[in-house]
Amino acid sequence: MSRTGIIYGINGPVIYLKGNTGFKMSEMVYVGEEKLVGEVISLDKDRTTIQVYEETSGLRPGEVVEASGEAVSVTLAPGILDNIFDGIERPLERIAENAGAFITKGISVDSLDMQKLWETHITVSEGDVLHGGDIIAEVPETRAIVHKCMVPPDISGTVVSVVEDGRYTIHDTLVTLELNDGTTRDITMIQRWPIRVPRPVHDRIPASVPLITGQRILDTMFPIAKGGTAAIPGGFGTGKTMTQHQIAKWSDADIIIYIGCGERGNEMTQVLEEFQELVDPRSGNPLMNRTVLIANTSNMPVAAREASIYTGLTLAEYYRDMGYDVAIMADSTSRWAEALRELSGRLEEMPAEEGFPAYLASRLSAFYERAGMMHNLNGTDGSVTIIGAVSPQGGDFSEPVTQNTKRFVRCFWGLDKSLAYERHFPAIHWLTSYSEYLIDLAGWYNEHVSPKFVDYRNRMMAILNQENSLMEIVKLIGGDVLPDDQKLTLEIAKVIRLGFLQQNAFHKDDTCVSLEKQFKMMEIILYLYKKCRELVARGMPMSVLKAEHIFERIISIKYDVPNDNLQMLDFYHQEIDDFYQAVLEKNA
Repeated sequence: MSRTGIIYGINGPVIYLKGNTGFKMSEMVYVGEEKLVGEVISLDKDRTTIQVYEETSGLRPGEVVEASGEAVSVTLAPGILDNIFDGIERPLERIAENAGAFITKGISVDSLDMQKLWETHITVSEGDVLHGGDIIAEVPETRAIVHKCMVPPDISGTVVSVVEDGRYTIHDTLVTLELNDGTTRDITMIQRWPIRVPRPVHDRIPASVPLITGQRILDTMFPIAKGGTAAIPGGFGTGKTMTQHQIAKWSDADIIIYIGCGERGNEMTQVLEEFQELVDPRSGNPLMNRTVLIANTSNMPVAAREASIYTGLTLAEYYRDMGYDVAIMADSTSRWAEALRELSGRLEEMPAEEGFPAYLASRLSAFYERAGMMHNLNGTDGSVTIIGAVSPQGGDFSEPVTQNTKRFVRCFWGLDKSLAYERHFPAIHWLTSYSEYLIDLAGWYNEHVSPKFVDYRNRMMAILNQENSLMEIVKLIGGDVLPDDQKLTLEIAKVIRLGFLQQNAFHKDDTCVSLEKQFKMMEIILYLYKKCRELVARGMPMSVLKAEHIFERIISIKYDVPNDNLQMLDFYHQEIDDFYQAVLEKNA
């Protein structure tokens, strides 16, 4: 017998039912005549509180609410990739076919295509003993990704029957298991999983491999590990979304999940259109072949915004369980926090700092804690990397969302509006940003790039810090009074800023740069610094060095050296030596 309740109060997306309904905490319910999707968020003996994930206009007291019998869950099976969902995993393209450009209330469509036949290769045999997470079949989901169908994590048993290789829908039985209690269970491609419950793993592995993004300031100066967490805070127009786009396009993650959480509709439209056109640089296939987009724009119901973050996380954990490296772009966690604040206000909870709920920190920590490099139940290794944009009002990093996020992430890429106004992109400021992964990743850099990589990075950071100190003096009394060795520091810092940290997303050779090229660029800049210091020590004034235009030549390396011809970088050492000799001869 279905459990039901009667609405007696409505407050925006929050509704109240009187009496003991028999509903369970976090259970999904269907609200009113239009069967709106909702979730139980509070229970006591006299009242049940539900948040509704759809627009509640037109809903009235007296309408019936029905229990579904399960928590808010997502459907996991082939067909997730190359798809666009809303915050509760409803496919927007299917909705558009059925109901037009706007999501109508109460619309019910399957999350995934139930009729499509998938070419399936079975990987188990009769008599095999299987445990949760074991792979039973492989399906080429897209040209880029093989989907590995797994036994649900909470099931184990012996295979008593299995189908042959062939074409099957996602709800066809592939394997029948005899469980430990003697009952049998049919296993299909489909799993259902509650979005607020982390998927189980065998154990967590320490971070030791970088997520290579092709962006110099990220890969070299402030790297993030696979399975790591990063925040990109910045005011309006500083480039949070563009930085995430660059990472999504060029990083070496196997799968990208882009969550547009509360962003402007026209911005999400641009994302959708761009991603449909992009070509994956690794395979030559469309980038959407390994991408999932979750669109929950600012004009969509606020409660679904809060759920969209967990929907994306659960999809990421599912692919991680197959052994893939997944990167989540959450844009932006501030809009998610604002959704929490609005719901908390409607629930009349005691507000904390700036009106945010007292549990803001614990929700943020629970979100970022689901990242990590994991050893899965089936013996594979996979990772979920979370990169969350933060949109502090007025660019104020002291507000609660930014401050609490800093407590739970190990990589902080602080965007600076003054850099953005100077058209220096990415506008990540090297003095406010940091990465705690550098020590963890040093061994990988030593083995795969060069033992000098981290040392060169630290020397460049030291030059930038010296520049910051010297600029305080320059602002007070001007640069002409500085000795030549300090003028040289300022000039080399300018080379680092313009020639290395600044990167052009629209230049074919500069938009994505390999670690080998990044290392050689650092090597050339530091070699130039070394030779110039020798000249200054010999008494050469900076005006003579600048007259040779060597600094401009080194800045332009990023455009002049194609990514497929890195041998050209070897000639720059000779060019610097020639410059050194020319200065000595002219001023002998």
